[in-house]
Amino acid sequence: MAASARALVAAASAVLAVAVLLASPPVLLPAAAAEEGCTRRPVVFAFGDSNTDTGGAAAALGSYFPLPEGRAHFRRSTGRLCDGRLVIDYLCESLNMSYLSPYMEALGSDFSNGANFAIAGSGTMPRDRPFALHVQVQQFIHFKQRSLQLISHGETAPVDADGFRNALYLVDIGQNDLSGAFSSRLAYDDVIHQRIPAILSEIQDAIVTLYYNGAKNFWVHGTGPLGCLPEKLAEPRGDDEGGDLDDGGCLRTLNNASYEFNDQLCTVCNKLTSQLKGATIVYTDVLSIKHDLIANHSGYGFEEPLMACCGYGGPPYNYNASVSCLGAGYRVCEDGSKFVSWDGVHYTNAANAVVAAKILSAEFSTPSVPFGYFCKT
Repeated sequence: MAASARALVAAASAVLAVAVLLASPPVLLPAAAAEEGCTRRPVVFAFGDSNTDTGGAAAALGSYFPLPEGRAHFRRSTGRLCDGRLVIDYLCESLNMSYLSPYMEALGSDFSNGANFAIAGSGTMPRDRPFALHVQVQQFIHFKQRSLQLISHGETAPVDADGFRNALYLVDIGQNDLSGAFSSRLAYDDVIHQRIPAILSEIQDAIVTLYYNGAKNFWVHGTGPLGCLPEKLAEPRGDDEGGDLDDGGCLRTLNNASYEFNDQLCTVCNKLTSQLKGATIVYTDVLSIKHDLIANHSGYGFEEPLMACCGYGGPPYNYNASVSCLGAGYRVCEDGSKFVSWDGVHYTNAANAVVAAKILSAEFSTPSVPFGYFCKT
C-alpha cells in the first residue's frame, strides 16, 4: 500500500539537475524553477496518502518512525516514510516556502503557508473511514471555517480569506485504492471498469467540494507505476505470471492498470476544468516521470531501481511483507542515493528529487503551467 504507514499502524542534463537538487539545502531546485518567484505569499493545502504525508499519521496515531527514516536530510524522525524529503517538500522549496505542517500535529505547527491533510495509508474508499480523502476535505472545511471565524472576531489566523482564495490545492491519492483492489484479487476488468471509476468519482467529488468552498487552483498528481514497486514484485507469483514482467522487470498488468487510472483521471480533470468556472486544474503525469526514472535509472545516477534500500530479504527486492523497514531483523543500505525505492513502497530522498525536478519542468503537466502559477498576480 502507498503507505500503510508501515501498515497504517504498525542523460547529462538530468544528472546535473539531480546534482543541483541534492547539493544545497534548503532550496534545492534547478535555477529556472527557483527563479519563478511568487508575488504573494504562497499557500498550499495538500490532500493524499503517504506520498505526501509530512507527519500526519505519526501525529494522529502516536506512531514514531525513528532513524533511518529521515536520515538523508532531516537527521531525525519527522513522520515521513522516507529517508528524507518527499516530492511535496521539494515543491515547497521551489517557492522558498516552509515545509507544510501536518494538520494533525498539535505542537510546533506553522500553518501560515497552508496545511497538509495527507495521511499515510489513506485512500478514497470507504469515504467516511479515517482518514479517507472525503474526511480530509471535511477537515479542511473545518480549518477554513474556524480561521475565518477567528478573523471575524478580531483575532488572527494563519490564513485569511485571500489566502484561501488564492491557495493551491494539491491532490495526490489513489495508489492505496488501486493496490488494495489487486491485493484483494479483484479481476482486472473489474478494477478497470468498476473500481477505478469509483475511485475517480471520489476524487472528482473532493475537487468539486473544495471548489464550492472557495478553491480555484488545483494541482492533481496521477498515480505511479504500481508494477514497479518492490512490494508488488516480491509477492508470490504463479508460473503463468512470470511472463507478466516487462523488459524493465516491472509487472505489466499492474502498470497497465496504473496507466488506465491516469488516463481516466486526466479526463476527469479536463472535464472539471470545463465545468467549474474560473478554476485551473493541472494534471501531472507522475507515472511517466517515475517509469522513466526506473527504466533509465543509470542515467540519473541510480544503481538499484527495483530493490528497497530498507527492508528484509536481500536481492532482488529486499522486501518482505512480514518484516518491513524498522521491523525485526530489517537491513538498510549504506547509500540510499543509489536506490530508487526506500522501503519497497516509498521513494528515496534522491529519487523524490528527480521526480520533483521533472514536475517543476511543467513538461508532464496538462495544461503546461509552472507550479508557482497560483502565487503570482
